Amino acid sequence: MLNPLRRRGGGIPRFGGELIAPGSRHYDQARRVWNSAVDRYPALIARARDTADVVAVVRYAREQGLALSVRGGGHSAAGLAVADGALMLDFSAMKTVQVDAKARVMLAGPGATWDGVDAATQVYGLATTGATVGTVGVAGMTLGGGVGRLDRLAGLACDNLIDAEVVTADGRVLTASEHPDLLWALRGGGGNFGVVTLFRHRLHPVGPAHVLLLGYPFADAADVLRAYVAFSAQAPDRLALYAGLQIAPAQPFIPENLRGRRFAALFALWFGAADEGPERIFAPLRALLPPPAMDVTSVMSYLETQRLAAGMAPVGLHRYETIEWLSRLDEATIDALVNAAAAAPTAWSTIAVKRMGGAAARVPATGTAFWHRQAAHEVHVQAEWAPGEPADVHRDWVRSTRAGVSPASTGGGYVNFVNEDGGPGRIRAAYGGNYERLARVKAVYDPDNFFHLNHNIAPAGQPKLVHGGSAAP
Repeated sequence: MLNPLRRRGGGIPRFGGELIAPGSRHYDQARRVWNSAVDRYPALIARARDTADVVAVVRYAREQGLALSVRGGGHSAAGLAVADGALMLDFSAMKTVQVDAKARVMLAGPGATWDGVDAATQVYGLATTGATVGTVGVAGMTLGGGVGRLDRLAGLACDNLIDAEVVTADGRVLTASEHPDLLWALRGGGGNFGVVTLFRHRLHPVGPAHVLLLGYPFADAADVLRAYVAFSAQAPDRLALYAGLQIAPAQPFIPENLRGRRFAALFALWFGAADEGPERIFAPLRALLPPPAMDVTSVMSYLETQRLAAGMAPVGLHRYETIEWLSRLDEATIDALVNAAAAAPTAWSTIAVKRMGGAAARVPATGTAFWHRQAAHEVHVQAEWAPGEPADVHRDWVRSTRAGVSPASTGGGYVNFVNEDGGPGRIRAAYGGNYERLARVKAVYDPDNFFHLNHNIAPAGQPKLVHGGSAAP
């Protein structure tokens, strides 16, 4: 593949970062993203080192008529960090994290990932809501909303975004707090309004967590979900609660008789002080079920809880996943989830349910661009399979599982988990009742829809959505 920028006679003016062209020895590695099902070939990769480099790339892409994709952590479910024939703006060299412990504020570069953020903030006993997989980028997760272990206690990641530096489509550098409509849109509206080159997040005191993990044979799955529902109804804000249906991994804490077998699990984290009685908090959950096949309790630092998922998302697998917001988990929905889990096509296919609410629900739906505030639960359906296996069976399983719980949906899903083939309707539903306002903000900061390789919002007055960039793999 020829590099069109070289064919036009040179590199990017005033760009001081690294340019990686097709044919270079770093190109194939640099174009890879977390979801190995995504296999796309950008025209050029520009690895920026600072804001001035970002301005140079944005201006150059516009002048040359090149589509621009943006890579933060590269974890987009749809693989939107990379597109065929586009110019990729790569932030892997801009990972700086700075902590002002006294002000309880963090500054993070656009290439920062949550493992780096958590390590830097926990030095001071502080944290902010971040992804449970450490290699997820701060940028994409925050801009799409940001669900994590602390959202009931501290709000979503976007609720803790207090300012940002943004490069707009015309190459201006703006401070978002000086433009309230822009800051509002960045809090959940995705990458539609510009390239964020610096994030300013609010931090919170977060100490050790009391962790409970209960495992049951899959035959008890429906009862496990019923217990999750009953217990979650009275869950305090300091409690993070999950239920999972999956094949038990070969982890040291998993009993031998469960490993490699389908099972049901309950996972709870209590972020209150020890003298507030974690066992008192967990006792009602235990009382709802018979003795488990697996019973693990521990006290862990927040940093340790964030690392629990390490190794459970192997590099190199193909992936397809979705999240749906649920207003309830009734008997019909429980049956749908159990039946779907029983039909999961691979050992890596999982269903996880998370209790929402708390601080995240106390922000009005129109207070930020993130709409689905009143969802009681998040259901995350993920299929993973080895390269070379037929993809359709896995994608069909994810879609059919989502369809099975749709009667209980709040009307949409999580924008960060909308797949490339979800279509404009799925994107619009993710933004919900905030969509029209977002379209008006888009018309102010990106009237030509230059930033369209994303979960796209067309500027108000534009007749059609531009969705994604490359066809789904």
